[in-house]
Amino acid sequence: MPLIDMPMQELEQYQGINPRPLDFDAYWDRALAEMHALGTQAELVPSTFTPPNAECFDLYFTGVDGSRVHAKYLRPANIAADSPVPCVLMFHGYTGNGGDWADKLAYVNMGMAVMAMDARGQGGSSEDISSVKGTTLNGHIIRGLDDAPDKLLFRHIFLDTAQLARIAMARDEIDETRVMACGGSQGGALTLACAALEPRIARLAPIFPFLSDYRRVWEMDLAKDAYAELRTFFRRHDPMHLREKEIFTTLGYIDVQNLAGRIRGDVLWGIGLMDTICPPSTQFAAYNKLTANKQLRVYPDYGHEDLPGFADMTYAFFAEIL
Repeated sequence: MPLIDMPMQELEQYQGINPRPLDFDAYWDRALAEMHALGTQAELVPSTFTPPNAECFDLYFTGVDGSRVHAKYLRPANIAADSPVPCVLMFHGYTGNGGDWADKLAYVNMGMAVMAMDARGQGGSSEDISSVKGTTLNGHIIRGLDDAPDKLLFRHIFLDTAQLARIAMARDEIDETRVMACGGSQGGALTLACAALEPRIARLAPIFPFLSDYRRVWEMDLAKDAYAELRTFFRRHDPMHLREKEIFTTLGYIDVQNLAGRIRGDVLWGIGLMDTICPPSTQFAAYNKLTANKQLRVYPDYGHEDLPGFADMTYAFFAEIL
């Protein structure tokens, strides 16, 4: 088999090389306390999309730092008051948005609610009103990197995912014990972050998650495409890499491999071994740290692209919870 990364036997043992900050757990405990203080209030605005079998709403909540976050919310029509339904949280790829209403209906038809979040400041309707010192050029990974670690934008986005989960779990029509999460690339990373920061997530299905093991990406000379902002940051702001250790350590706060051990839900993970966008080793750095029940679906000849059959596997995996 052709290789763009380590052989499989090495991938299965790989633990990542990006530094983990010494105060990592305290950092996220403090962040969660800030997010929990916001409560679970949300505004629902009826959508103009009105299929016969579902009720659809634009859902808004105020996240950390005051930004207004948007998600599409669909639920089966005529939910019985005494029969709360499962809910699937969906997270999108980098720079994108929560997608069309119609592509959520398969889960609604199965009797589940769906919430699809727009990551703040990207291609959807969520705001990013945060202000940071330093560059805001070209990318959310590096936004806040020259400020205090609490200013990192992906800290806020990760917290938004957990806050959305808490909002879902607090709703009368949703069964808080059957909330699940899924997404690919950035959506895969947000799926992991959501389940780590809200460990009541029952099941999760990440696909080739982004935002893992940044130093490994750099050393593989793959700081391009989705990770291009890492190269741009060094070239513009630290051209001799005098701050390299500091920068990668700070990025460790928003490295999903460091959050993976907090996950308690069952995991179904899809990976393509020819992925040059989110290299396999960076994904295994997170996968190998999972202590929850986990299943890996490996596509040896596929890269960062649609993995045939994985959507059906996810659907079946989530349907088991009904």
